[in-house]
Amino acid sequence: MKYHPLGRTGLRVSQLSLGTMTFGDDWGWGASAEESTAVLNAYLDAGGNFVDTANVYTGGSAERILGAALQGRRDEVVLSTKFNAPRRAGDVNAAGNHRKNLVSSLEESLTRLRTDYVDVYWVHARDTFTPVAEVMRALDDQVRAGKVRYVGVSDWPAWEIAQANTLAELRGWTPFAGLQLRYNLLERSPELDLLPMAGTFDIGVLAWGPLAEGRLTGKYLSGEGGRLDVYDWGGEGDEETAKRVVAEVVAVAQEVGRSPAQVALAWLRDRGPGVIPIVGVTRRSQLADNLASLELRLDNDQVRRLDKVSEPRGTFPHNFVRTPQITEVVYGDRWRDIEDRRRASRRTVNDVL
Repeated sequence: MKYHPLGRTGLRVSQLSLGTMTFGDDWGWGASAEESTAVLNAYLDAGGNFVDTANVYTGGSAERILGAALQGRRDEVVLSTKFNAPRRAGDVNAAGNHRKNLVSSLEESLTRLRTDYVDVYWVHARDTFTPVAEVMRALDDQVRAGKVRYVGVSDWPAWEIAQANTLAELRGWTPFAGLQLRYNLLERSPELDLLPMAGTFDIGVLAWGPLAEGRLTGKYLSGEGGRLDVYDWGGEGDEETAKRVVAEVVAVAQEVGRSPAQVALAWLRDRGPGVIPIVGVTRRSQLADNLASLELRLDNDQVRRLDKVSEPRGTFPHNFVRTPQITEVVYGDRWRDIEDRRRASRRTVNDVL
C-alpha cells in the first residue's frame, strides 16, 4: 500500500479507500456486522487507512458498526463521513446543506461512530436552496471547534466547487480538500469539467462506483441484471457501448492473468496519484481481489485500448476547442511544441496540448 497527501493538505491517505455502504444488511443486501468488521480489519491490516461512510448508509448501521469496530484503532484511521440526506421523514429541516442540518447530522454521526471528531466531513450532495457561503462558513466553524479536521464535497457541479473554494480562500475559511464523484470506465464524463477543476484547485479525488456496481467485473455480459438496475445513475451511454467497454476490460484481464475488477481499478489509478478508488465489498475475498489491483500496472497499449473504447462524448465547448483549426486559433500554429508540465499527470479528454 502506498500513500499520498489528500489534495493540498498534508494528510496522508492510502491508494484505495474502503467504502462502507455495504456495512450492514438493513437494506436487504450488504454484509453482516461480523463480516463488515472482518473486512475492515483486513483492510487496515493490509495498510489501508482511508475509511468512507455516511450518516444514512444502511440507516445508520454502517456508522454504528464502524464505531464499534474501531475501538482501540481509531487513531490508525482517516475516518470520513457525510451529511445532507434526510435523517427522518416529515421534518423539512432534517435534510440539506444548511447549518441546522449540518450541526445536527454531525453530532448524531459522532455518537454512532463513538468518536469526538471525524477526519474528513463531506457534503454529500448539493442543496441549491442553501447559499454556498453558508455551507463553507458552517463547515469552517466545525473545523475551528475541533470536531472536523478537513472538509470535502461529493456530487457537486464543478463551477460551484470552484466558487466555494475561491470564497473560502478569500475569507480565510477551510476549503474543500477532497472531491467524491462517480468515475469509472463506463462513466468518464467527470473528465470534462470536474477533474480539470480538481487539478487546478489541487483537490484530491475519490472515485465511487469504480466497478460500476459490478458491471466492470464482466459478470453481467450475458445480460443478467445487477445493482445498476436498482440504482440507474444514468450517464453511462448506450448498452451496446457499455458491453464493448466491459468486453475490452475482460480481454485485457485475460492477457495479464488478472481479474477484470483489478484491471478496472488499475486503469483508474493510472489517471494520476490524485485519484483514489473507493472499493465497496461484502466479503473478504472481494477485498483481497481489489487490493491485488495495487500490484498491477497496465502497459501503454492496454491503457490506450481502454481509453479508446470508453472515450466519452464531448460537449460544448470541449468538443469545439479540440478541433484542430480552433486549437491553432487558441494556441498558435506551434501548439504541438508547447509542454504544460503542470498538467503532466492529469490525463483528461479536453487536454488539447
